[in-house]
Amino acid sequence: MHLNDALARCPELEYVCNHHEQAAAIAAENYSKVTNNIGVAMVTTGPGGTNAITGLVGAWFDSTPCLFLSGQVKRADRMYRADGSSLGVRQRGPQEADIISLVRPATKYAVTVTDPQSIRYHLEKAVHLARTGRPGPVWIDIPIDVQAAPIDENALPAFDPAELPVTDTQSRLVEQVREVIEHLNRAERPLLMIGNGVRLANAEAELQEVLQLLKVPVASTWVAMDMIGEDDPLFVGRPGTVAPRSANFAVQNSDFFLAIGSRLDLPLMGWSTQQFARAAFKVVVDVDSAEVAKFDGVMNLGVCADAGAFLREFLRQRESIQPRDRHCWTERCQDWKRRYPLVQPEYRRPEGRVSIYHLAEIISQEIAPEDRVVAANSGSAIEIFYLAYPARRGQRLFHTAGLGAMGFAIPASIGVCIGSGRKKTICVDADGGFQLNIQELATVAHLGLPIKFFVLDNEGYAAIRASQTNFFGAPNIGCGPSTGLTLPDFRKVARAYGLKATIIEDQRNLRQQVRRVLRSEGPVVCVVKVIPDEVRAPRVTSVQRADGSFVSKPLEDLWPLLDREEFKQNMIVPPLED
Repeated sequence: MHLNDALARCPELEYVCNHHEQAAAIAAENYSKVTNNIGVAMVTTGPGGTNAITGLVGAWFDSTPCLFLSGQVKRADRMYRADGSSLGVRQRGPQEADIISLVRPATKYAVTVTDPQSIRYHLEKAVHLARTGRPGPVWIDIPIDVQAAPIDENALPAFDPAELPVTDTQSRLVEQVREVIEHLNRAERPLLMIGNGVRLANAEAELQEVLQLLKVPVASTWVAMDMIGEDDPLFVGRPGTVAPRSANFAVQNSDFFLAIGSRLDLPLMGWSTQQFARAAFKVVVDVDSAEVAKFDGVMNLGVCADAGAFLREFLRQRESIQPRDRHCWTERCQDWKRRYPLVQPEYRRPEGRVSIYHLAEIISQEIAPEDRVVAANSGSAIEIFYLAYPARRGQRLFHTAGLGAMGFAIPASIGVCIGSGRKKTICVDADGGFQLNIQELATVAHLGLPIKFFVLDNEGYAAIRASQTNFFGAPNIGCGPSTGLTLPDFRKVARAYGLKATIIEDQRNLRQQVRRVLRSEGPVVCVVKVIPDEVRAPRVTSVQRADGSFVSKPLEDLWPLLDREEFKQNMIVPPLED
């Protein structure tokens, strides 16, 4: 109550009134991503806090600095005594929830402010921690009587960053960079892997300088997919379990692999991490010591350092880098890109429902460099659209890679659009995910945000339908009208919120139809009739052994499987036996 009133009286701050706390949290998370600065969400006690946890966890996984402020019942009504000990009850005050205990595992700092005089200290400490080291979300819970307490702003104790322990990594960094360069100098087939940690460290300029210096093939994670253009002659793609063959061939045939600012999760490395880049000397650079330690026995060298600090030290030691002719390796990587494109000719056929691969290609070509793109975290909107999307240098693309929450795209688009100064924002979501936070169309309409929504109508939950078909022979629950789930006509819903709405029925003149949506004034919802069960490929699959057990194929051997002779010709490193 008091925080809301104070915000309304603070004209230097812009507030956005979402209709659901999950949407507010996701919008704040993506405002942070687009500004590379802190995003703030404010929610009420009880369900307000629990509703925001999805956005909080997304920020935690993606190392996004966010500040969450929650109201709380007055101190006398809490389930805790004045000394901090618990009363042992589940709830005491109305709508009270012990939100700090719930969010602590997914925050860098979480505290309930019980002393009004400590508010400055806790806010300054929270914001400092959110932005430094490995960034992440923080949470401040403020009881209503603390909100209402009078304070003397000039007499409040401040936070001093010197209170925090200091880890000296610089002395080791010099030696570790020297070792990295020594192995790089010996490599014939080096590969650089770029992660979002480079952006979080504000080190994109240093990265570009390193790329120009080395001129070796480079790959990126999905979150960092806009840091290097698809048409860059050194770019090989985004490796992983759903990936272009070029990227996985480059990883698995490399003899030196350097990952900077990427936590290298399982969807990227594959399910057998011991076989990842198995012929390479592997180096991982990460600011989080736990992320480095998890690779015990997998990586040859783990460097616990900020990505920016590593790149700057690398450039400082540039005189130690020995020139080497690697044109055969770089040409081999580009040959893989040419021979195995993601968008196949059949995806561009003019007849029939729209191929998401073709839609991704056209949207990339038709939007301006300053436009922003948001794709959903799950289903076709990420597994096909972002897989096939050819990122262009200068564009910014957003999703939350680790969590995969449905209902992400609409509120994320709000945060991205506002954080980028209300630039045109393109939002791509499948019909199932679009439904989950559809109430935020009211927020979009109220603010008149120039967001162009492309809703992929694949007749329900295609990912659920695919998994049930693959493992049980047929879809049987919760994926479409015949299995207990229906979705509305999104054009009617959009118009009810006062938005323009249109539809793309097929691929005839697809480019012109997309262009018409992009050039429309203000927000617009465009339903796209896509192929309902379009195949997600290339991807890693599992095979059944004679004893009935399953094993994943190695990262380089993607489905649809190549002819065995053709596959072997692509492998410089001897392929694994099935």
